[in-house]
Amino acid sequence: MQPADIQALFTRADGQFLCARWGRPIVPVVFGVEDATLATVKGAIEAVVTLAGHKMAETDPELGANLMVFFFRDWGELLEVPGLDRMIEGLGPLVARLQAAGANQYRVFRFDEANAIKAAFVFIRMDEVLTETPAETLALSQAVQVILLWSDTAFMDRSALAMAGETVVLRPEIGALIRAAYDPVLPAVATDPSHALRLSARMGGLQ
Repeated sequence: MQPADIQALFTRADGQFLCARWGRPIVPVVFGVEDATLATVKGAIEAVVTLAGHKMAETDPELGANLMVFFFRDWGELLEVPGLDRMIEGLGPLVARLQAAGANQYRVFRFDEANAIKAAFVFIRMDEVLTETPAETLALSQAVQVILLWSDTAFMDRSALAMAGETVVLRPEIGALIRAAYDPVLPAVATDPSHALRLSARMGGLQ
């Protein structure tokens, strides 16, 4: 993976470069799934967090849970979740936009004083496509997309996942990039595109 490829994964549609990682241990909670799927989702999150060299915790002292994952059939269901409108500003208009776009997933991030990630909300509408997607694939994909603040166009042309025989795995270069982004030597947040060069240099020893 070349520096230009890395830069593209963190350059938003408006041209802004922004790479941010979590600044605190991750505490996930999952809504709307059966126990078997719950274990799959939490297992995928734990695997990606471990890959990054980051940490999970039982509770967040400020928020309780700081990674909330919602599975549902219709965007309108979010408007019925108690207190969600207080956590997600402009929830009503957001739901209307997602309904109009026919979206099947959306992520909202919150940031601390240093602009590192402090919370994330993952919304997954189980349409026909996602319903047919294996739970392991869906869980791993979401875990990857929430471990860093990727570009809003990242993975549109190529998935972060790949097949290894009959098993879905994280592409090795994406795994190396995640580990590099969590290198303690690097800042938790970067807005200069040259950060891609620093990530590339660290990836060399991780692949």
